[in-house]
Amino acid sequence: MSERAAPPGRLALVQALVNTLDVESGADALDTADGRAPFGLTEDTAASARELRESLRATLLAHAGHPPHREVTPLGELLARAPLVVTVDPVDGSAALAPVDDGALLSRIAAAVAEAVTAGTWNRLKACEADDCLWAYYDRSPAGRGRWCSMQVCGARAKMRRYRAKGA
Repeated sequence: MSERAAPPGRLALVQALVNTLDVESGADALDTADGRAPFGLTEDTAASARELRESLRATLLAHAGHPPHREVTPLGELLARAPLVVTVDPVDGSAALAPVDDGALLSRIAAAVAEAVTAGTWNRLKACEADDCLWAYYDRSPAGRGRWCSMQVCGARAKMRRYRAKGA
């Protein structure tokens, strides 16, 4: 799990949701009221947020060129349920998708994805390839080919495993 700088725009919301689960320890922030609060979730809405979280994680793994960690509902199916509206800025005329209900997590995530796609930043939000991590991170590498949330932790572990597997 890396403490990298936040991704641009509303991608921070996507990253924060994906990172509510610590895969290594099994701790799920959505199990507690304090962990649900930043997302406007209740105990009753946590299950749908978990489904969204794992669909996002699978997509972020795909951004990094990795297969999904498990069978999930396709992200497109979930985002298609999000009510969004087109807003137009009266000053500069720019248009954007916005959630119909600012409190609905699914709509806020859909708007964040739409904004990131438009900005060209969506594919840089990735999930760490380490099976015991799968943490969401924003790939700021020049070539956009990052594989781990942290080269110092997950990357170093993976390289050490490969080195040891060679029998050196």
